Amino acid sequence: MPEDDVLAAARARAAEVGVVPIGSGSGAALRFLASVLEARAVVEVGTGTGVSGLWLLRGMRADGVLTTVDIETEHQRLARQSFTEAGIPTNRARTISGAALDVLPRLTDGHYDLVFCDGDKTEYSAYLAEAMRLLRPGGVVAFDNALWHDRVADPSQRDEETVAIRELGKEIAAHDELVSLLLPVGDGLLLAKKEWNPETH
Repeated sequence: MPEDDVLAAARARAAEVGVVPIGSGSGAALRFLASVLEARAVVEVGTGTGVSGLWLLRGMRADGVLTTVDIETEHQRLARQSFTEAGIPTNRARTISGAALDVLPRLTDGHYDLVFCDGDKTEYSAYLAEAMRLLRPGGVVAFDNALWHDRVADPSQRDEETVAIRELGKEIAAHDELVSLLLPVGDGLLLAKKEWNPETH
């Protein structure tokens, strides 16, 4: 997927500070997903320098608000610069500095259309638990790096991050309230839709 100058500049900032942003194929998938969901409220874990945020915002409704969480305030400053260059009004991108597992519990239950996770891989299962609470019925949670440089499919790879992503995939596949899909774009994008469950609503 071709990217414009604004995205190229955001990628250049990412390279400068050592952040690995989402690939353009995964970004396009996020934009498509936000568009299909007609997303008005999106949570992002892992702001980086704003590459994935730009893709998400371009797919969201014109009145949609992205809430993006990152522990690195400097990265968020660069992301806000990226959003400004893209002409995105400041009230459409809410940056919250802090650890995801400290911030997510403070967000509103059942309010969000999409939760995108690209933070600490060892916390992915905990992000899923938070996403199940945050998402409206029909909402979608997305995890980047689901293939983790092709390590997840290799049973000999037993490092902590690989195992955490592998376990997440099993957890999502076994979850009664989720319909899932693994897209082989970029480093793997794992999507799961929260089904309507009359017993819990």
